[in-house]
Amino acid sequence: MNTSRLLLSLIALLPLSAAPALAQDKVLNLYSARHYQTDEALYSNFTRQTGIKINRIEAKEDELLERIRNEGVNSPADIFLTVDAARLAKADELGLFAPVKSKLLEARIPANLRSPDWFAFSTRARVIVANRELVKTEEVQNYEDLAGPKLKGKVCSRSGSHPYNISLMAALIAHLGEAKAEEWARGVVANFARAPKGGDTDQIKAVAAGECGVAVSNTYYLARLLRSEKPEDRRLMERIAIVWPNQKSFGAHINISGGGMLKTAPNKESAVKFLEYLAGDDAQRYFADGNNEWPAASVTVKNPALEAMGKFKPDSLPVSTLAKNAVSAQRIYDRAGWK
Repeated sequence: MNTSRLLLSLIALLPLSAAPALAQDKVLNLYSARHYQTDEALYSNFTRQTGIKINRIEAKEDELLERIRNEGVNSPADIFLTVDAARLAKADELGLFAPVKSKLLEARIPANLRSPDWFAFSTRARVIVANRELVKTEEVQNYEDLAGPKLKGKVCSRSGSHPYNISLMAALIAHLGEAKAEEWARGVVANFARAPKGGDTDQIKAVAAGECGVAVSNTYYLARLLRSEKPEDRRLMERIAIVWPNQKSFGAHINISGGGMLKTAPNKESAVKFLEYLAGDDAQRYFADGNNEWPAASVTVKNPALEAMGKFKPDSLPVSTLAKNAVSAQRIYDRAGWK
C-alpha cells in the first residue's frame, strides 16, 4: 500500500517538474548591441510567428561581454547580437559561442559570411564619400588613393580604434600585406584635415561642408540621409559623391551585423529558431527596408536609397579573416598615429 501511494505521488509530481522546461522553450533571452529602434518590429514578428517571448537587454558590446563573463554558467543569455566582425571575434575568443549546426543557416548564409560559431545576418559596405567641388571622383577610386599626395589636408576620419576602421584595416592586411597596409595608414594620417573625431555621419557632414574633401563611411548612414525628409539632409547629399572603392580589384569592404548562440544558453532550441528566423526572407527584407542594410541571404528587397547607390562588387573575404587580423589592424593604427 505504501509503495502504491509513493508511485502515485511521484506521478503526480511529473507534470510540475516538466512545466518549467516547457515554459523555458517559449522564451529567448537576447543580449543585443544593436541600438536601432526599427529592430522592434523584427523582434515582435519573431514572437508572433513562433510564440517565443523575447527578453532583451541592450547595452554597448564591451558591457554585454563583461556581463556574460561575470554571469558565467548562470548567465540567462541565449543569443549575443552585435555589429562588426571584430566584435564577434572578440566574443568568440572569449569562448562564449557554441557551434550551431543548421542546414537552413548553411543554405541561407554564404560561407564567407559565417564562421562555425557565429553568423552575419546583414551587411553594410564601407564606401568613399567626396565633396564634388574639392575632389575629383576619378582620383579616389580605391582605398589606396586616400593615402596619395593629392589628398594632402583633405581626409576626415573617425577614430582608428573604432571597429569599423579596424575591420577595414583587417581587410587591407589580407589584400596588401601588413607592410603595405601600414604604409597606407601612415599616408592617410599624413593627409588628415583634422584629428579623427565623431561618427560616420559627422564625416559625411564635414565632407559636405568642405571641412575636408573626402572620407569613408558605412553605407547605411548614407542611406538614412538619402531617405530623410529633411531639406537640409537632401541638400547635404547633393554636395557629395559616393564612390564604390576597388571595383577593379578586390571590391568594396563589407562590414556585418551578426550573432551567435552562447554556450551557456538555457533556451538552446529557441536560440536556434531565432538565428534561423534572422536568416529567413521576412527578417532579411527587414534588415534592408527597416535599417538600410543589405541582406546576407539572397532575397529581393525594395529600398529606394540602396537602389540609388547602385550595384557594386563586394569584397568576398571571409569574415573570419577580418576577425583574425583585428589585433594586427589595431597595432598598425597605433604605430601610424591614427588615434
